[in-house]
Amino acid sequence: MGGTGGGGPVGPRLAAAVRWSDTTAVVTVAGELDRDNQEPLREALSASLARHPERVVVDCGRLTFCDSTGLNLLLNARLDALEAGSRVELAAVRPPVDRLLDITGVVAVFRIHDELPGELVEGEHP
Repeated sequence: MGGTGGGGPVGPRLAAAVRWSDTTAVVTVAGELDRDNQEPLREALSASLARHPERVVVDCGRLTFCDSTGLNLLLNARLDALEAGSRVELAAVRPPVDRLLDITGVVAVFRIHDELPGELVEGEHP
């Protein structure tokens, strides 16, 4: 997966990539999302929203950590999307991140899919 992020000799701690399925941007994020390495996801979300998608689905299946900075990034992307007539949805949220969303009440403002919707899974639709 392409992306940039603060890393060391072993590479970035966060990577984000965008692909398209019709009018939906699928942003796949992997690693740890925090204050020091949010830029790959910020860039991916900004690039996605600049193309005016119907929706942006953030695939969190490989996101292992998210702090308040990451949470604010997702919330701001949601507001930007709403302002542009789009929406941001989350998919495949893992337990540590799910707990943060639950504790903060953010689950009430995002549509959250248990898994990436089938029509958005690469290679599994016509």
